Amino acid sequence: MLTNLLIVLPIFALILTGWIARKSGALGPNATREVNRLVVYLALPALLFDIMANAKVGQIWQPGFILAFTSGCAIIFGATLWWRMAKGRQLADAAIDSLNASYANTGFVGFPLVLSLVGDSGMAPTLISTILTVCVLFAVAIVLIEGGLQSETRRRDIAAKTVVSLAKNPLLIAPVIGALFMLSGVQLPAPMHSFLKLLGGAASPCALIALGLFLAGSKAGAATERAATTGILVGLKLIAQPAVTWIIAGPLLKLPPVAVHTAVLLAALPTGTGPFMLAEFYGREASLTGRVVLASTVLSIATISAYLAIAGQ
Repeated sequence: MLTNLLIVLPIFALILTGWIARKSGALGPNATREVNRLVVYLALPALLFDIMANAKVGQIWQPGFILAFTSGCAIIFGATLWWRMAKGRQLADAAIDSLNASYANTGFVGFPLVLSLVGDSGMAPTLISTILTVCVLFAVAIVLIEGGLQSETRRRDIAAKTVVSLAKNPLLIAPVIGALFMLSGVQLPAPMHSFLKLLGGAASPCALIALGLFLAGSKAGAATERAATTGILVGLKLIAQPAVTWIIAGPLLKLPPVAVHTAVLLAALPTGTGPFMLAEFYGREASLTGRVVLASTVLSIATISAYLAIAGQ
């Protein structure tokens, strides 16, 4: 448990930094949106491009692991989407809720946690899960959000406007261009690689600071219904997703024990800041997402430790 706490401690520190900056007046009421725009338009696209452009096809082509981890994400995402829309939630908001339940914090928490518990052999699966989460799952959610935000009555108009919006979205353009670089075999010049590392490295810290800014400016006290929804989404992320992933990776696909362990460990990670960034960027309700990110991060210390105890780690 101490290892897990030390790994997630910087997350709490960055959120607290944002909270203090807002409460002390160092950053004003518009800081949340402006910091988030910095992440969405500059830092995160640089990170997505860098991840894809520097990935190796041979390194990330692990069909069994890809199927297990993707299926776990897809099942939880799809089930949550159905549940939230059945409750009367609009498609855009339901898509963000679905991210809350399935978007693992593979980048910030995954790499150090897997390195400490699995070793170097777990780095390739962690990279794969990062690409699937940050690029693929993120892209699916953006498509649903853009489609849900269109108000035209004619389907052709909705489709055309959605396509235009997607074509201008830096969070989709960046990984696509990066993938083209990866497939072409062209090596990025060293100065450009350093630039992307510096800019992309700001994505997670700034997103966490933005979350702290938002929490400091939001009203205290949540309705019982919202608290219950938060609990369900956190349960889906920390318990249901790793359980579904284990069933698929183990009993169904019969992957090697190390692969099963790594897939479950990555699926058990808390919710990352991606859903919060989208909620803020698109002007949707971000309070629920902020609570899920914070609660899942805190509770993951206990749930991951419990899993490791069951797995005999």
